[in-house]
Amino acid sequence: MRPTTLLSFFALLLATTVARAEEPSAQDPVWTLFATDSEASLRGLSALDRDNGWATGAGGTVIATNDGGSTWRSIEVPGAEALDIRDVELFADGSAVLMTAGQPARLYRVKAGESVASLTHESPHPAAFFDALDFWDESRGLVFSDPVDGRFLVLETTDGGASWRELSPDSFPEPIAGEAGFAASGSNVTVYGEGLAWIGTGGAAARVLRSSDSGQSWKVAETPMELEAGTAGIFSIAFRDGVHGLAGGGDYQDPENPVGNLSRTVDGGSTWTTVEVAPPSGHRAAVAHVPGRATETWISVGRAGSDISTDDGLSWRRFSATGFYTLAVGRDGAVWAAGSEGRVARLEWPGDR
Repeated sequence: MRPTTLLSFFALLLATTVARAEEPSAQDPVWTLFATDSEASLRGLSALDRDNGWATGAGGTVIATNDGGSTWRSIEVPGAEALDIRDVELFADGSAVLMTAGQPARLYRVKAGESVASLTHESPHPAAFFDALDFWDESRGLVFSDPVDGRFLVLETTDGGASWRELSPDSFPEPIAGEAGFAASGSNVTVYGEGLAWIGTGGAAARVLRSSDSGQSWKVAETPMELEAGTAGIFSIAFRDGVHGLAGGGDYQDPENPVGNLSRTVDGGSTWTTVEVAPPSGHRAAVAHVPGRATETWISVGRAGSDISTDDGLSWRRFSATGFYTLAVGRDGAVWAAGSEGRVARLEWPGDR
């Protein structure tokens, strides 16, 4: 057993670290909130730029803006009124792919210029539970499900979501009993470049599956993420290039606990280390890199608030008490967020205001 004085020292150190992480700077961005006329819990988000974005969520909700959030229109998803649409991928031509979480596990597609989605895939597996999807380009993408019959389930598309096929389960390592994904922010799957892909897991294990051949074969790496409960693990994963990435999460039932909620890699996901000094200030539902800033800047969000790092994820500080469930970054560097009660916002930086 450790001496009481040592425990007190670490308690003080943790309290000091969290306090430091919550002190905003005059150079930090601020969230601009939009009136969406929705009260749905929003966990899916995709943005092309500061003008064009789609958000999705409970009750089959899909809302879209093309004027920077000033006005929003609804997209109809027939038969999804009782479903939770947890992820969306918006393409440059205005078309989009939608993913439901839960059963039935479905994928939809909205053609450019239309406002009604069409069903393109319903999983034949009763236990399938889609967690997130991502696309390399407007044709090729992946969607990840919780394991089915003791094997990982991942689907691919090569025609922009018009059709899907299951990847061979033999291309994946075996899941650990109780290991699954979190359909929390549509971001525990991420892709980069021509064929790099990563998937973060949680529950009984917090591991990262990685592929360098567009998902045809996979390796697995352990991470030091928090795992004391089945409600903990990796909730979000993001890369700024082919080698530098962050995995965010923790325990969603302990939203203000900063311990073990962020891991970092500098070798493409082969190995992961804990962010020890001034980690984000609670459970992280989503983490994203912001391109085009003077330093390597990252944003992370959760119910406990919003944090920023300007040293490539090595240290963090809270810049807003407003919490969100998901993030999206446009091609122009615009950062969007969405959360409970239809809340959608975009970051405004000091030089832009």
